[in-house]
Amino acid sequence: MNGHDGHSTISFARGAERLYDVVVVGGGAAGLSGALTLARARRSVLVVDSGRPRNAPAAGVHGYLGFDGTPPPELAAAGRAEVLRYGGEIAPGTVTAAERLPTGGFRLSLDDGTAVAAGRLLVATGLVDELPGVPGLARLWGRDVLHCPYCHGWEVRDRTIGVLSTGPAAVRQALLWRQWSADVTLFRHTGPEPGDREYERLAARGVAVVDGEVAGLETNGGRLAGVRLVGGRTVPCRALVVAPRFAARAGFLADLGLETAGQVKGGHVVGEHIPADATGATAVPGVWVAGNATDLTGQVVGSAAAGVNAAAAINADLVEEETDRAVAARDGLGGKVLR
Repeated sequence: MNGHDGHSTISFARGAERLYDVVVVGGGAAGLSGALTLARARRSVLVVDSGRPRNAPAAGVHGYLGFDGTPPPELAAAGRAEVLRYGGEIAPGTVTAAERLPTGGFRLSLDDGTAVAAGRLLVATGLVDELPGVPGLARLWGRDVLHCPYCHGWEVRDRTIGVLSTGPAAVRQALLWRQWSADVTLFRHTGPEPGDREYERLAARGVAVVDGEVAGLETNGGRLAGVRLVGGRTVPCRALVVAPRFAARAGFLADLGLETAGQVKGGHVVGEHIPADATGATAVPGVWVAGNATDLTGQVVGSAAAGVNAAAAINADLVEEETDRAVAARDGLGGKVLR
């Protein structure tokens, strides 16, 4: 596949193995922003991208200044072109395993049987949305079935919005979405019954509460039309808000001893993420993480910024290592400076 300015994405011959300063795993906003920063820092960098972006069903990216409404494939294509322009490389594939090399750095195995080596890793694999098991819900995910008001609230403003309760955060979710529409209904489904104070707050904001489990969704012309309850009643609804469980894509990191942990938002565990510090550094030296793999509820613009920050930290770490080696080499020469 041809890239920008004569560069191209690459594929590896079976058995071949190349060494990069940094391999970025994941080609979304976080991964590409990190790769761009590293390439501009004159690092050899490879992006391994599975081509399965989480935001593929969405019509546009929102809240990203200067790019609001841009379709996700267009934003990704522009990012890839910029990485290639500065000499970065991009390879299709999925990383299946990672191991630390005895001489330092890492070896990554890909699903096509090839492998690459890297001095540092930037993990930007994103997450998987584990959706409630309501028939018909997954087909509308990212269009009429939503979870983030800041990503999609404007697009469904003033519509009939339902909130599917599956956990203790549903009342807060319903009150939040009330900002975008005066017609919001909380479907109790499998979630806990609201307390007296919660009922009072919902009533004060005009949020209706419907008891009973949801059996499925009704559509009209491929778009959401209503929510069907177990008893057979259908409540009109044009947008349905859910609370997925978020799970970081991190299975290949297990052999490095890097495990996921629960991330808490609003007092509740929302899923499993890869813990990291403010720069994206993980508990495993040499491995950084950025984007939704560590910040489960972050938006695209935040993921892009996190990729830049992590890349800067990685470059600084490499500079320190290279300087240490240079000092050791200079000491071995009796402190002389060769010109």
